[in-house]
Amino acid sequence: MTGSLVLPESFYARDVVEVARDLIGCKLLNEGVGGVIVETEAYDSDDPACHASRGMTGRNRAMFGPPGRAYVYFSYGMHHLLNIVCRPEGCPAAVLIRALEPTDGIEAMRSRRKPATAPEQLCSGPGKVARALGIDLSHYGLPVFDGHLTFLSRQDDWHNPEILATPRIGISAGTRRKWRYCAAGSRFLSRSLAAKGAVK
Repeated sequence: MTGSLVLPESFYARDVVEVARDLIGCKLLNEGVGGVIVETEAYDSDDPACHASRGMTGRNRAMFGPPGRAYVYFSYGMHHLLNIVCRPEGCPAAVLIRALEPTDGIEAMRSRRKPATAPEQLCSGPGKVARALGIDLSHYGLPVFDGHLTFLSRQDDWHNPEILATPRIGISAGTRRKWRYCAAGSRFLSRSLAAKGAVK
């Protein structure tokens, strides 16, 4: 691939829905292991499904800080989930990274999961993404534009991906917002698009 650039801090200091869409087709790497982002979800401060909707806590404090930082949390005592803080400081919002198409370090991913895992299943869900890439609470609050955890601009065939929107997954509030964004035709998504009523 050619023309790869690390996305700058300013990329994230924008409307969270715009960032969530624009991350589709970008590449996420942690110490050289990762792939192309094919699924994201947006969460904003006025959104009842957002962790920051009721104010700052010890858990969500990173969401109130500068943009372009990792907001990692532990879900149901089982999975780490990676979110990227968006909007200017003091305006909490974040994008959840839901799925990747693995491209780099596939054997390292398998060693963290199961050796026989098919490529389509390695990163087909937010918990799988974090485990496969070795992301945990040690990454909490770290910048994603100046370190081992980085996001790279769209390259080659991903310059202008077709993006579909659906309602978000696994939430009980804010369910009507179509803030889940997916690369059309990807076989690496966490869940079928047909079941969620996707729209362009």
